[in-house]
Amino acid sequence: MNHKQEQDKIALREITRRTLLRETGYGVGGLALASMLGGNAFGAQQKRTDPMAVKPPHFAPKAKSVIYLFMAGAPSQFELFDPKPTLTKFDGQECPDDLLNGERFAFIRGKPKLLGSPYKFRQAGKSGQWVSELMPHFDGIADDVAVIRSMVTDQFNHAPAQLFMNTGFQLPGRPSLGSWLTYGLGSEREDLPGFVVLLSGENNPDGGKACYGSGFLPTSYQGVEFRSEGDPVLFLQDPKGMDRGTRREMLDAVRDLNRLKFQQVLDPEIESRIAQYELAFRMQTSVPELADLSKETPETIELYGAEPGKRSFANNCILARRLVERGVRFVQLYHRGWDNHGTGPGDDIMTRLPKLCKEVDKAAAALVMDLKRNGLLDETLVIWGGEFGRTPMNEGRGGSPFKGRDHHPRAFTIWAAGGGIKPGISLGATDELGYNITEDPVHVHDLHATILHQMGLDHTRLTYRYQGRDFRLTDVHGNVVKKLLA
Repeated sequence: MNHKQEQDKIALREITRRTLLRETGYGVGGLALASMLGGNAFGAQQKRTDPMAVKPPHFAPKAKSVIYLFMAGAPSQFELFDPKPTLTKFDGQECPDDLLNGERFAFIRGKPKLLGSPYKFRQAGKSGQWVSELMPHFDGIADDVAVIRSMVTDQFNHAPAQLFMNTGFQLPGRPSLGSWLTYGLGSEREDLPGFVVLLSGENNPDGGKACYGSGFLPTSYQGVEFRSEGDPVLFLQDPKGMDRGTRREMLDAVRDLNRLKFQQVLDPEIESRIAQYELAFRMQTSVPELADLSKETPETIELYGAEPGKRSFANNCILARRLVERGVRFVQLYHRGWDNHGTGPGDDIMTRLPKLCKEVDKAAAALVMDLKRNGLLDETLVIWGGEFGRTPMNEGRGGSPFKGRDHHPRAFTIWAAGGGIKPGISLGATDELGYNITEDPVHVHDLHATILHQMGLDHTRLTYRYQGRDFRLTDVHGNVVKKLLA
């Protein structure tokens, strides 16, 4: 189904809301509807298209899949990718007034002191990418990634910022990036979801499941959670005493009942439900094989630092590679715990941050290297980053002696690799204290527009009509960042 057909179908749904007249006893409404649909209110719906069927892109794509490594909590750019010698020079001195006037912070009160990074930086690879000693494995991929040091967002608290980074809007209810992609392109696999979510770290993202929900799009497009330990999907096995034949007969009966209900109310969610039941049945065969990391070589397990059978970011990175190998469109890994305020050793940049880096550095680098050696990096766009940055000042909440940084939406760093992204470049710059962007700002909407572009979609044309207006991921904003493109 192309996008025009999709829009026509949406328009039809708007019309068929008039079935309310029939449901409340006014049969003339049903007759009028039948007339509008050419004399048969339901005949046009007898032959349906799977909502996840493959759809043509707007233009030739550079990437076939996206793996988004989302560091929920917001990593500090000052400790990882954006060295500031001037900040180190003035470490411990009071912050200049011109940075504080009219500014609002999540937790900083009074006049904070500047905080230079306690970690050493080096230049990695032939490209000379600057990276902290906390990321030793980044050296192996430095020439394959583009480091963006000029990201900017509109939100400075975690839940709204995570929602904004994932859905283009700060409140729940909008479709996520993965949902927009699968809506626009469909899925190449009938036995796996087009959009898979993998969780590790402390807990779920602050923005909750709305970060990977389908919003007002049909629920077929929402992210499907896989687990990295135990059964990858809950209730994947048939109940005891039920064989596959009996299961198939049960689903056929449920499908027929759902189709009858659909003919009565024309609710598109019923179509989605039918498709989800069928997908779940097929996943009972495909998912166990997919999640069996024993199929990987010992060398690959060591490359990632994975521990099969345990919940970890490393395991999820291997699963992500296995998913895109099998044609999954969008894989999102959330690793929560990066909120390093410095209220104690559990959230400071001296004790907690090195542990977090150790959890993700090796596996993230291994993912890029593994995709490259398997010939998948050119067609897989990999993104690493959080929802905003951190302040160049020490937070010092309540006089805490531990080092930490408050939320900072004005400037932060992410990196991207593969999928037609120019390798080995650094884009953007911040001032000598890292407070404001001085070159090539990249807004969240710009990042979304660029991701869609690499997947062959024009962000201004990928729309969905809801409540009388056309919505899109980038709202009325966003530009493709052409300097990032190879």
